[in-house]
Amino acid sequence: MGKDYYRTLGLSRGASGEDVRRAYRRQALRFHPDKNKEPGAEERFKEVAEAYDVLSDPKKREIFDKYGEEGLKGGAPTSGPGGSNGPTFTYTFRGDPHAMFAEFFDGRNPFDTFFVQRNGDDEDGDDAFTAFHVGGFGSVGFPRGRGGPEGACRKQDPPVLYDLKVSLEEIYSGCTKKMKISHKRLNPDGKTVRNEDKILTIEVKRGWKEGTKITFPKEGDQTPNNIPADVVFVLKDKPHGVFRREGSDIVYPAKISLREALCGCTVNAPTLDGRTIPMVFKDVLKPGVKRRIPGEGLPYPRTPDQRGDLIIEFEVKFPDRIPPSSKTLLEQILPV
Repeated sequence: MGKDYYRTLGLSRGASGEDVRRAYRRQALRFHPDKNKEPGAEERFKEVAEAYDVLSDPKKREIFDKYGEEGLKGGAPTSGPGGSNGPTFTYTFRGDPHAMFAEFFDGRNPFDTFFVQRNGDDEDGDDAFTAFHVGGFGSVGFPRGRGGPEGACRKQDPPVLYDLKVSLEEIYSGCTKKMKISHKRLNPDGKTVRNEDKILTIEVKRGWKEGTKITFPKEGDQTPNNIPADVVFVLKDKPHGVFRREGSDIVYPAKISLREALCGCTVNAPTLDGRTIPMVFKDVLKPGVKRRIPGEGLPYPRTPDQRGDLIIEFEVKFPDRIPPSSKTLLEQILPV
């Protein structure tokens, strides 16, 4: 059975030309060997290119729709004065999938952008390269260099990681961080280097989780023989004086006396935006028990208009000693 180019791109047969373009973009980014190191990615990348080459050309697509891959490559008849006895059309994919990729993006590098990895919280599971642009694409092409001396010897340096420490208040509201880095850059002669300072701006979104990675591609040191490393900032929560973070929930440790634990109490629970919520508890509160205040935690990363919970975690303070008279009374009152 021949290849199904529609299936390769994840399309139905009625797909429009724009659908074909979008599908090629998604699949080519997904399987590009510069980003996808899994076995078979290179072959899938070539198959995606061939499928796009056929389905983006009305004449090739018409023949494929009628006769399939066998007819397309085996010499399908074309319409003419003689009907089906007209001249035949034979197709062989001889294109360079990397050149097609570069042409599709107008010689601009789609990977040379500011993108965020959310530890599995990708908005689009099929597209691992959803991007937030730093300042638009550069005007320099990005040939892969297969077979050329430059591509064969130059490798990208490993990523350079930095901690980006943020407070819970900054995660609650979102903030802008400006990070100054110093890196080496090539001079116009292509041989000598200079030191250069640069300010990188990071828009910390509301609710971002610890471990979120913000990548600035190729902002590492540049030399004549390397591809600069990516600079990666990894979000880290600063320790907080009041709360503890658990995902999108925040935990408030409430210290109460043994009497309050047994007889009930009122806890004035603070919030991240400076309010105080009085909570009345009349039941027995055991050490470690938790009570939730819905919607008073941190924003959810995907839906920042919704928030996690404020969790009150009770710590019961036991007395160091009890007077003998009180012990007798407690023995009479408390159950065995």
